[in-house]
Amino acid sequence: MRKVIIIGSGPAGFTAAIYAARANLEPLLIASSVEVGGELMNTTEVENYPGFPDGIQGPDLMSKFQAQAEKFGTEVVYDDVTSLSLDGPVKKVVLGSGAEHEAHTVIYATGSAYRKLGIEGEERLSGYGVSWCATCDGFFFREKTIAVVGGGDSAMEEATFLTRFADKVYVIHRKDTLRASKIMQERAFANEKIEFIWNSEVTSIEGGDALTGVTLRDTVDGSSRELALDGLFIAIGNDPRTHLVHDKLDLTPEGTIWVDGRSSRTSVPGVFAAGDVIDPTYRQAITAAGSGAVAALDAENFLADLEDASVEVPAAEAAAIIA
Repeated sequence: MRKVIIIGSGPAGFTAAIYAARANLEPLLIASSVEVGGELMNTTEVENYPGFPDGIQGPDLMSKFQAQAEKFGTEVVYDDVTSLSLDGPVKKVVLGSGAEHEAHTVIYATGSAYRKLGIEGEERLSGYGVSWCATCDGFFFREKTIAVVGGGDSAMEEATFLTRFADKVYVIHRKDTLRASKIMQERAFANEKIEFIWNSEVTSIEGGDALTGVTLRDTVDGSSRELALDGLFIAIGNDPRTHLVHDKLDLTPEGTIWVDGRSSRTSVPGVFAAGDVIDPTYRQAITAAGSGAVAALDAENFLADLEDASVEVPAAEAAAIIA
């Protein structure tokens, strides 16, 4: 019987593991069998994470997270969770291999996934001109020509933010009206660096070692044309990875896991959530890491309360509670 199982291997998961391990909770961290490290594994240069003034490669940063967690005693299992049983005092986690693990607490830190266009060149040029995060990568496009794909608030926010760096920002949208709120539209329309390309969709992303442009298709007449670019930011939304808990934990209207105020406590006692899976707004490595620390501290306090309660129950039952 484990004290805590952590599901997820991004900044939130590994930070939770570091804190839990240092508290002698001997955490088991379930990392994905194929996507260990989260979204930072697809980021080349990280310049905004504290402590690295010269920047660091995303995969290198995550390897340091993992090494620190393992240094303090975290056990990492490379497998995928297929089902969860979260009701009652003992939580059960079933893996793809068929293995089953039980614990008194679970920290759910599976993150979120950016929605992708699913077109030629998108995956290959990720980190080489193609990005899903203006806050993360905008700095690299000073005095460049870039484009943002999307028509919602996120796209307008990204485009407006990117004008701090780029000389020109195109907004590519498949329709001739935006979904974004009125105030976000007004800000974008008023920015002289932003130009809208209406009724257009990106059909392929061009470039060898780095992005050089995109192919656009007119959604009205079907014609195609090329657009030269130095960078492409895809802002068509993101989805928190909550598929395993849809019928087990309360969710917010945004689709993230509901937590009690600034804590990591979910609607089920003994289950905590951290990182992008609870955050529809910021979605940064540093905020995810802080959230992971909160989850570990909440789990530690929950377990301490269990131990205190066990003093008032028969010895046999107490042993089962704190085993």
